[in-house]
Amino acid sequence: MNLILLGAPGAGKGTQAEVICSALKIPAISTGNILREAVKNETKCGLEAKSYMESGQLVPDEVVIGILKDRIAQDDCKNGFILDGFPRTVPQAEALDKMGVNIDKVVEIFVPDETIKKRLSGRRVCEKCGNSYHVDFKPTKVDSVCDACGGKTVIRKDDEPQTVSDRLKVYHEKTAPLKDYYEKQGKLVTVVGQEEVSETSKLTLAAIEA
Repeated sequence: MNLILLGAPGAGKGTQAEVICSALKIPAISTGNILREAVKNETKCGLEAKSYMESGQLVPDEVVIGILKDRIAQDDCKNGFILDGFPRTVPQAEALDKMGVNIDKVVEIFVPDETIKKRLSGRRVCEKCGNSYHVDFKPTKVDSVCDACGGKTVIRKDDEPQTVSDRLKVYHEKTAPLKDYYEKQGKLVTVVGQEEVSETSKLTLAAIEA
């Protein structure tokens, strides 16, 4: 089964990608990873992408999809794959369709913006060991001190309230229209994110199998 995962930043999309990978034994494909791999392996599309990257330009959709097609032609994708992080816009989805990449289902993990803001702005990460905490859901025993190594816990730049608001704004403007695009094709299923990750995972797998 060929899947696309949609979801706003902080909706827990990455975790659900791992769950689907494990359950269906299919790989999750991140565009960032395949771009780096193609450049490293000096494939035809990889060399083309490298020329754009080195000159500080965005890699055109056609080149990214070319690299994507090379990746999904590999043996581990013969039973399907999950696209995580692509397409991000309707033109990218249209380009994907034009290049003959068949998608069976698009799964949206929906979490309200206010919940996402609370989740992300409350997250704290240890500067020393990288352990992750949350001021409400998983607080440290001593304020701002990592339970594991005693390092200082801080809020990441990505999790600062203004940054979270900006990321959500971009998502709603650029990526959310993909829901209408795939709904018209009869491919969209929406899973409402739950407080317990395991409950969201159950709903996600049920939506895929339905």
